[in-house]
Amino acid sequence: MSQNETLLLALLAVFALPWGLWRLWGKVTLPLVVVQIVGGILLGPGVFGALAPDLHGALFTPPVIAALNALALWAVTVFVFIAGLELDLSEALANRRETGTAAGFALGVPLAFGTLAAVVLLQFPGWTGAQGSAWQTAMGIGMACAVTALPILILFLDQLEILRKPLGQRILRYASLDDVAIWAVLALILLDWTRIGRQAGFLLIFLTLAPLMRRLIPRLRVQDRWPVALIWLIGLAFVADWAGLHFMVGAFLAGAVLEGRWFDITRVDRLREAWLLVIMPIFFLSTGLRTGFEAGGWAVLGAAALLLLASVGGKLLGVWLAGRILGWGRETWVIGWLLQTKALIMIIFANILLDRQIISPAAFTALLLMAVGSTLLTMPVVTRLISRERDGMT
Repeated sequence: MSQNETLLLALLAVFALPWGLWRLWGKVTLPLVVVQIVGGILLGPGVFGALAPDLHGALFTPPVIAALNALALWAVTVFVFIAGLELDLSEALANRRETGTAAGFALGVPLAFGTLAAVVLLQFPGWTGAQGSAWQTAMGIGMACAVTALPILILFLDQLEILRKPLGQRILRYASLDDVAIWAVLALILLDWTRIGRQAGFLLIFLTLAPLMRRLIPRLRVQDRWPVALIWLIGLAFVADWAGLHFMVGAFLAGAVLEGRWFDITRVDRLREAWLLVIMPIFFLSTGLRTGFEAGGWAVLGAAALLLLASVGGKLLGVWLAGRILGWGRETWVIGWLLQTKALIMIIFANILLDRQIISPAAFTALLLMAVGSTLLTMPVVTRLISRERDGMT
């Protein structure tokens, strides 16, 4: 087969397998996104590659994987930009105390719980990478337990029909601050002083150009706003990645400093829906294709269970504490369960730690299983909580 034919067959598997599983099994309780993540893992080297290595190698050749990864990078870059575009920064600034308190507790408590769980794991061999020290491994695993998956959260909020409502915007504010924080923690973990200098350069560039873009975009003709915004997106994502902050931080900030109303919010909605249908599945599944299960056994399953408990329990406790301080009501548990969603952001974070050999393959596998478990829990629990709240109001 030609390379084009192989790529098309790979895309067929990428789109057909999760959709078929979703229609046959999970449609009632699971969003398609979660099934796509699981489908990516099934198509990866740890499952499909282990069951049919020759077929897996023939279908997912290095050129095909490179093409999928390139499409996935563009997919998530634009999607995170849209997420930032939909965030109302004026509301975040007007609610500094609430946003800072909620985001701080929602990040800090699961970070502490996850780090403590990592310390327990480190009492046994096999969890630290070849280039990692104990404190780097512990902090990396702890931060992985504290992450909120912003792109997946957007999908969940939209499916629950609260994305545009005040509660949905509040949750996005909390999650966005935490998502920016994880890359700062990553820079600390990697201890690259050259990278820290680049990050200062990125900050200077961003603070200089962001006000200029806010003045420029509204003054352009409507048909010119999207092309200029995409140029701004690509440029800032590139500088962020060059600085070691990760391209998604730049993509989100590029959208966050702009206003969705400048682009017609209806068109933004249509773009997001089309993007989710046409290209985002490639990102969901290409991530799974980069995972593996080189390490296994009961130790990894036990570690995954411990990390899941630390992640979910820490996030719920942190949000509960914030709710007590801020005087929240029943929405506390809805916010907590939505913010504990892990999925792709955590998997990307863990992949970086694995690539830099801060964590071992066994630790990566445990984190991957924890992320999938966390995401699988979210929608069933939140749907039930919202249903109970609505029933209580009738």
